Parts: sequence; C-alpha cells; structure tokens
Amino acid sequence: MSPLPQIGDPAPDFSLPRDGAGALGLKDFGGKKLVLYFYPKDDTTGCTAEAKDFNALLMEFAQANASVVGVSPDPVKAHDKFRDKYELSFPLLSDEAKSMLEAYGVWVEKSMYGRKYMGVERTTYLIDGQGKIVNIWRKVKTTGHAAAVLKAVQEM
Repeated sequence: MSPLPQIGDPAPDFSLPRDGAGALGLKDFGGKKLVLYFYPKDDTTGCTAEAKDFNALLMEFAQANASVVGVSPDPVKAHDKFRDKYELSFPLLSDEAKSMLEAYGVWVEKSMYGRKYMGVERTTYLIDGQGKIVNIWRKVKTTGHAAAVLKAVQEM
C-alpha cells in the first residue's frame, strides 16, 4: 500500500467517468484550484447535506478561481439521479474500481455496530493550480465544512 498523500505532494493523477457523460481528469483543472471531496454514497443524509452546501457556495468558489468536484464509488447513473434531484451544478466522478479512492487514501476499513467493512472516509483535498496538495480535511463532519473549505481557498 502506498503512503497517504500529504500536504505539499503532487496530487495523484486521475481520469474518471462523470455524471452526464464523458470523463474528467486532474489535467482538466490545470491553473485552477481544485476542491476534491470524497463522499460515501449518493442521496444519503450526510452526503446530500455536504453536496448541497458545496453547491450553495459554487459562485464564491468560482470567484476564487476554484472548481469543486465530488467523488464516490457510486455508478454514473446514480450520480445523474443525485445531481438532478438536488440540482447540483458541479461534476460528480464515479470510481467504481476504487483506484482513485485508494490513491487518495480514502478507501478504508470502517466499523459500524462491531461489523467491519470497506468504505469511503469522508475527506476533502484542496489542490493548487500546479497540482500540489495544499490542504487535507480527513474524517469530515459535514456541518460548516464547505464554508471552511471556501475560507481556505480564498486565503490562498
């Protein structure tokens, strides 16, 4: 297993299918700040709240020359339904193979009611225009998170 990406490291490269159609990769954001947030599952309480919070602040992120992208292991069709249901205006990437989730260190063993399973640890990476990691939020609590990330973006 490779070491977890750290602040100052180059962001692991990726290219994944996205909601709607097509694919997005790290190279598509060259020169822009990128907020890459990893979430467990479309249309669940915490993930919906987090997505809606980021969506509500998209204009401010854009003014700070930053893009927001959500990533989960859900298939593209689930992302399409999630995007349409909540009128989300940012891309959602599908990593069913979990290669990107593993590269960013967010596919981890979790435990609920004593049962162990593999899942996504809610995590956000802030990547600068040169592709370097400048901030990482691990084990994210959704309340106030999008605003905290926006503040960090604006201070760059």
